[in-house]
Amino acid sequence: MTRLLAALLDATDPVPFAVVRREHEPTLDVLVGDVVDVERIADIPLDGAEVLALVPFRQVRERGFVAHDDGAPLRCLVVRDRETIDLDVAIGLLPEHPIAVDDLGVDVSDAEYADRVRRVIDEEIGRGEGANFVIRREFTGRIEASAARAVLGWMRALLEHEAGAYWTFAIHTPGLSAVGATPERHVSSIDGIVSMNPISGTFRHLAGPPADDDLVAFLDDVKEREELVMVVDEELKMMSAVCPDGGRIRGPFLKRMSRLTHTEYLLEGRSDLDPREVLRLTMFAPTVTGSPMGNACTVIARHESTARGYYAGVLARFTPRAGGYDLDAPILIRTAYVDGEGGVRVPVGATLVRHSDPLGEVAETHAKAAGVLTALGAIPRPMGAPALLATAAAAVGDVRREDDRIATLLHSRNDHLATFWSSPQAAHPSRGATALVIDAGDDFTTMLAHQLRHLGVAARVVPWNEAVPEASDDLVVFGPGPGDPRNETDPRIARLRELMVARLASGAPTLAVCLSHQVLATLAGLPIGPLPAPRQGVQLDVDLFGEPAAIGYYNTFTAMAANGAITPHLGLEVAADAATGVVHALRGPRVASVQGHLESVLSPDGLAALERIVDGLLAPGAIEDRAVELHGTPSRA
Repeated sequence: MTRLLAALLDATDPVPFAVVRREHEPTLDVLVGDVVDVERIADIPLDGAEVLALVPFRQVRERGFVAHDDGAPLRCLVVRDRETIDLDVAIGLLPEHPIAVDDLGVDVSDAEYADRVRRVIDEEIGRGEGANFVIRREFTGRIEASAARAVLGWMRALLEHEAGAYWTFAIHTPGLSAVGATPERHVSSIDGIVSMNPISGTFRHLAGPPADDDLVAFLDDVKEREELVMVVDEELKMMSAVCPDGGRIRGPFLKRMSRLTHTEYLLEGRSDLDPREVLRLTMFAPTVTGSPMGNACTVIARHESTARGYYAGVLARFTPRAGGYDLDAPILIRTAYVDGEGGVRVPVGATLVRHSDPLGEVAETHAKAAGVLTALGAIPRPMGAPALLATAAAAVGDVRREDDRIATLLHSRNDHLATFWSSPQAAHPSRGATALVIDAGDDFTTMLAHQLRHLGVAARVVPWNEAVPEASDDLVVFGPGPGDPRNETDPRIARLRELMVARLASGAPTLAVCLSHQVLATLAGLPIGPLPAPRQGVQLDVDLFGEPAAIGYYNTFTAMAANGAITPHLGLEVAADAATGVVHALRGPRVASVQGHLESVLSPDGLAALERIVDGLLAPGAIEDRAVELHGTPSRA
């Protein structure tokens, strides 16, 4: 059946449509329908029909995050007719000579983009605002022809020449058309199974497929490894928010495309949430924003002078099934947009981490744009480049087995990760205790709460600005967050101090993590300062009061003291690096703190350390006995 596709190709002004080919499928779907613009994710009309929704980046404001507002609509194609066509038949029907884009330009020059990279590293990562950030730039151009015919012709070029896309698609609506070959699923919810697919780390091979020796070197690169693990942590935060049993990681795998190769993990969990709520709670992927997510949006708004439009949003397909809807939502990257006046935009971004090379990040943006720009005829195709997907048979066979060296290197990446997040989690018996986890601006708190529940503690999470000093929970956990703990003019830091002072005065069990550990250290009279180099996404082997532990760290600032010292105030015992005095942890009567993230996938010993801390804090008399041993009498002076 080619009735719908043929009609679209014959029409001067076709009805709104979408053409979608999903990875490894030997067919593509043609969808036509009516356009409905809505305000919120919850307003997407799931009334029995299939819906394809273009979700702009500004929608992240639904989560309370900052975004430039360009008014880009949350646009839904409510499907009223569809057909499925064999891939080779469809390629034969699509325009063979796509419309070329003229007047290719860029909104931010290479030099200015390199300067932005330096500023983000120095002013944001270097000041504790987060672990990584994605900053975009845009390639621009124009066409004079029909946008509908243009995106169909460009889609053919992408199908023939771009390998490894999760979705290849074209969509046309009044005043807005798009075509892309996105490599990354953001989130799917299929019959209650929620999956996320973080992709990070980029190896450029613009001249053709890479040699295995080059891939081995790429897999050994520290920056590329750290990039991937940081986004896995960030997406596990989201999985912990939408899935009662958290998320399980599988992988890593290689994601091979025509000019780029990435590394990726697959995260899976179960949820009975409405798929629209799954989408809302996971807006948007850290691979195109950064971490922690809320602060990443603020940093993006500071360093990107214009709104993102649909870049880093999603193209969400809601498919009806018995009893509800399934969701499949790839990220809107490697995508070109055409407006009603023929303007063309191809946004791209690079992930910036503490040891990013500005010129290398510039080159990465060019490489990421190359596949789409080539399909648009804006840059020449490499000489002799073959068609990659000429037949449906090739489409289902485009999965390859990795070289043994590469497979071994990929598998070895898990040797130093927390097995908690890759293994079945048998919950401990209930302790009959409750915990309040205060979110200080980093959704690591969702992972902390999940691990506390696993340990038998009924945990709930509240934002820092909604927490009250008179919390009656058996344990209060002050969570991590971005920023400088010395900045008492920051309302968040000031509120954390106020809440912590009240909790300490009550004598009730208290745990502080990362930023909150630093706040506690200031109350205890310890000096705080920046580290010589930020430790964002770094695993360290440390001694936590005689217990060796491999723990993940995401900090720019640290408390300083001698190992084994007692703090000037509060009388807390210090666990610190013997050589440098960098403080790893504090403990005292009914209070404990850790600088590292015990909940992180980078913390193979994190759960055991958290269990020891919880045991100590919730066991009557245990910490008091330790205080008597240290001081003779407990003290909170």
